[in-house]
Amino acid sequence: MFILESLIALAGRISIVAAFSAWLGASAATNSIGLFTNRGFDYVHESVPSVPWSIHVLKVDRSHHELEFHTTLGKGRIAGMGTVSEQVKFLGARFGNPVAAVNGDFYENSPAFPGDPEGLQIADGELVSAPSSQKVCFWMDSDGNPFRSNVVSKFHVTWPDGSLTPLGLNETRSAASAVLYTAAVGRSTRSSEGGVEVVLESAGSGRWLPLEIGQNYMARVESIRRGADTAIATNAMVLSIGPDVSSPVLNLKVGDTLQISTATSPDLKGIQTAIGGGPTLVTRGKAHQWQGFELRHPRTAIGWNQQYFFMVVVDGRQRGLSAGMTFSELASYMAKIGCIEAMNLDGGGSATLWLVGAAANSPSEGRERPAANALVVVQKQRHGESHGNPR
Repeated sequence: MFILESLIALAGRISIVAAFSAWLGASAATNSIGLFTNRGFDYVHESVPSVPWSIHVLKVDRSHHELEFHTTLGKGRIAGMGTVSEQVKFLGARFGNPVAAVNGDFYENSPAFPGDPEGLQIADGELVSAPSSQKVCFWMDSDGNPFRSNVVSKFHVTWPDGSLTPLGLNETRSAASAVLYTAAVGRSTRSSEGGVEVVLESAGSGRWLPLEIGQNYMARVESIRRGADTAIATNAMVLSIGPDVSSPVLNLKVGDTLQISTATSPDLKGIQTAIGGGPTLVTRGKAHQWQGFELRHPRTAIGWNQQYFFMVVVDGRQRGLSAGMTFSELASYMAKIGCIEAMNLDGGGSATLWLVGAAANSPSEGRERPAANALVVVQKQRHGESHGNPR
């Protein structure tokens, strides 16, 4: 079983005096389960009846290097929709014992591509979703240092004649776009408009799948299909070209060699973990503020300082329990608990904090709502320990 699974139910809500309460005033009640502190993380639940607010905070000690961040797709390693609890089970014990998780990025909810993350996602080094220049990303370097920035895609294909065409990745392909598909999207491209789909195989002994960010790939044309919804083999990629795209694809033939680039700005070569979201909430310790009328909604956020990561979920849309927060309120909260950097993730009915076996918060729809991806904290196996047996 998971480490410390079911401790939430066994321990109950133990009332303590916490630093978080100071800025909220005497009306704030803080409850905590302090049994995780020696494992490098701690959970705090704050309630503010006067608003009301119900706030869930997981604080992760950055000095505990056995605690790592990983991302999952809705169906584990395949795009789709799944609750955070389901995604944690899909992750299993491949990297250690999952101890906490929150829902991740916003997503496309079309019938053809449910669960397509709007922004960048890298899962265990595999590039599964392209960045959007309009979206901020959370990513970590090889030393475990966190970053929050906009990432611009420079993905492109270089044709045999040297010309270039920009590429999307594992997303809806319109008549005027070109998209590269890998097996992370599922069994086929699911494209519906006319065009050309090119099945690509490795051109030799160079780098190949799984797809990584910041790399160049030499690909050989295995077959060319005039149509759509081409099947995707696990060892192949499919390049789908819309009918309105001006490209040399009409002159392409089986056996030709193409070059695929997954370059970005900034260069994220070697990054193992990344997830999209937004907007930015805190920069260099200063909370962002929004002008004009703002609505309160359930929220999910990730933040950090030199000592800790903070994963925060604010319940909402529940009369008598929690109204949710505006972006300005959430930004102020993240700054006040000590974040020097913080960004918003998908909220609303998706807002979920999973902790050692169950959802710790109160989702606004009365149950966990499926999400496109999740950000998971995993406790690596220590010497002499064996992985749990996730259920």
